[in-house]
Amino acid sequence: MKMKAIRIHAHGGAEVLVSEQIPKPSPGPGEALVKVEAAGLNFVEVYFRTGLYKPPAGLPFTPGGEGAGTVEAVGAGVKDVKPGDRVASVGFAGSYAEWALAPADKLVLVPQKVTTKQAAAAMLQGMTAHYLAVTITPLTTGDVCVVHAAAGGVGLLLCQIAKRRGARVIGTVSTAEKAAFAREAGADDVILYTQEDFAERTMQLTGGKGVRVVFDSVGKTTFDKSVSVLAPRGMMALFGQSSGPVPPFDPAVLAQRGSLFLTRPSLFHYVATREDLLARAGDVLGWVADGSLKIRVGREIPLERAAEAHRFLEGRQTTGKVLLIP
Repeated sequence: MKMKAIRIHAHGGAEVLVSEQIPKPSPGPGEALVKVEAAGLNFVEVYFRTGLYKPPAGLPFTPGGEGAGTVEAVGAGVKDVKPGDRVASVGFAGSYAEWALAPADKLVLVPQKVTTKQAAAAMLQGMTAHYLAVTITPLTTGDVCVVHAAAGGVGLLLCQIAKRRGARVIGTVSTAEKAAFAREAGADDVILYTQEDFAERTMQLTGGKGVRVVFDSVGKTTFDKSVSVLAPRGMMALFGQSSGPVPPFDPAVLAQRGSLFLTRPSLFHYVATREDLLARAGDVLGWVADGSLKIRVGREIPLERAAEAHRFLEGRQTTGKVLLIP
């Protein structure tokens, strides 16, 4: 049996994402086959598409690790899920498809009050926001943080989680429309970086003291100024590079600016064990279920138009989450 999937045969621009009919996979030992109902779009897929990151199995490949749907079949030895379960994961072997395989121990059950679209939108970005605000820098009352791209998928969730932990949030965005979304998510102050220097404004807002942590998914164009607004012993959490990789950096700057910390984390190191995965996903999906964490789906785009979705994402024309619907 054939299925529809997005394939990449050569690295390049969005045009290399092509819709094809390929064989429907079968689950091997420890695997589950999931009928994908929604796949999450994330910037990491742009990195794999362009060749900045190398796909583990080489070319050609089906992109996408995040998604949610219903288990159709399981392989030998699988005990964590069964056919008919609604599940979500950030560990699919290509979720830009009608069906996708995942290791069963990388799947989590979707709570009854959460839709599969909500789950697909919450998993990667929600757990990213969770480890940033809860683990890397456990925010607490009185802390001040900067959230770059505060109206993006991670940004909106990070604003909410930081606020629930009692922090003051300074968000940066590019437009007045995005500023409104960031404020709705809990940002106390919003800086339009297209109109004013975010570093100067941040120091004004903090009375010259700076902030405890900067959550930076932008990279090249924001890194230096992000470091400059940190208070002594502050944390620079660089978790993305949507504007490009940061050039070589002299660690001595960290000492000169007040014994700062710098981390370049990846979600997958924070959900490496099933215990960590279940704990983080449990928090995030639990908050979605009880309504205390709002998921904003900015666009739902048919799977075959994945190239269009990538262009929206790279052009910073998105707010909240973009889903691909098979």
